Amino acid sequence: MTRIIEPFRIKVVEPLHFTTREEREDILREARFNVFNIHARDVLIDLLTDSGTGAMSSLQWSAIMQGDESYAGAESFFRFKRTVEELTGFTHILPTHQGRAAERILFELVGGEGKVVPNNNHFDTTRANIEHSGAEAVDLVIDEGLDPSARHPFKGNMDIGKLTALIERVGPDRIPLCMVTVTNNLGGGQPVSLENLRAVRSVCDRYGIPFFLDACRFAENAYFIKLREPGQEHRTVREIVREMFDLADGATISAKKDGLVNIGGVLLIRDKELMQRADALLILTEGFVTYGGLAGRDLEAMAQGFEEVVQEEYLAYRINSTEYLGEHLQEIGYQIVEPPGGHAIYVDAGRFCPHILPEQFPGQALVCALYRQGGIRAVEIGSVMFGGGGEPPATELVRLAIPRRVYTKSHIDYVVDTCRELFGLRDTLKGLRMTNSPPYLRHFTAEFEEIER
Repeated sequence: MTRIIEPFRIKVVEPLHFTTREEREDILREARFNVFNIHARDVLIDLLTDSGTGAMSSLQWSAIMQGDESYAGAESFFRFKRTVEELTGFTHILPTHQGRAAERILFELVGGEGKVVPNNNHFDTTRANIEHSGAEAVDLVIDEGLDPSARHPFKGNMDIGKLTALIERVGPDRIPLCMVTVTNNLGGGQPVSLENLRAVRSVCDRYGIPFFLDACRFAENAYFIKLREPGQEHRTVREIVREMFDLADGATISAKKDGLVNIGGVLLIRDKELMQRADALLILTEGFVTYGGLAGRDLEAMAQGFEEVVQEEYLAYRINSTEYLGEHLQEIGYQIVEPPGGHAIYVDAGRFCPHILPEQFPGQALVCALYRQGGIRAVEIGSVMFGGGGEPPATELVRLAIPRRVYTKSHIDYVVDTCRELFGLRDTLKGLRMTNSPPYLRHFTAEFEEIER
């Protein structure tokens, strides 16, 4: 039997609020054509992000009742620490309130003017924290990762030649660390191979550069390695996860992804001196080192989530559910980032509405159209998120991110039906003009108006 079913039963349900197209038109205009400004109640299917939007298990909810809320030395911290140690092999472990807090601490310590940080692709908060420190964030994904239609099993891989050339050009002293994002969110949720991680490690060793992971979706990446990388098919996901972390000198993790929780993050560092500095900065800005801005109950839920995320039945369901949406969109005629990623489907918005000029934000136009047509909230990953200065982004994408353990097959079928209707209306989409452009992470709060044709 090959059918993949949800590896869980539904115990609690939350009613959805249905709106009419006319109501959504008004809501969209009141939100200034930025779906971040729409009340969640007015969203039918929320695919804005998979970060912190998943459903926790009954074991996670029961673990919450065990939360030790002691300010220092809480037992919940030690349970969390034991779980992360067993999973990753790291012993210096700092909890943070979410992944971007780990990024802020890390790059406040190692960033700064004149520094350069390479990555396969930096996602939005990573890039923002690097640039806020005064450093430069450089993307070095392989060429296949820039072509939505290219079918490569590991399109998230870093280009080793480009990495070496960058180091030779700027000098290793200017590179405080090299980072690889697994899976590569900006590049379509595409995985990175173990072979590539080993090669990056080798280059970093040659030049004396620390190697870090942005490991928000480490389990999904490990499952892709098991499925696609020769010689890895007989290993467990947990074994592959451990090797990924063994290759690294540190990692930032948003537990709101593969921690299966609604809030929480982790900073892992091997270097004792750097960890001591991180401890001090965390105490200054987040809280004591045994709670890091979280409640004890949050640490309990994270510990249980890190246990559940490496269960292969769950990962098979997760990856196949995303693939199901991607394959149906392709059948309709959408160009997506191929092959389907782990946590989301990325639509090539530039190809979907070629009549909209790049400076009129075709990705944001598609995001607005999805909400207008079916109450579906997605996010633009293109000229809104990464424009506003320097070179325009290489791709103009719209991400449909699937929350973990939240929506059923019929919900995804509704998304497919809405996209099918919208495909026939694509020539009617209007471009947008940005009327308010904040200096940092502008996609969160930017405002727009439609351009009348």
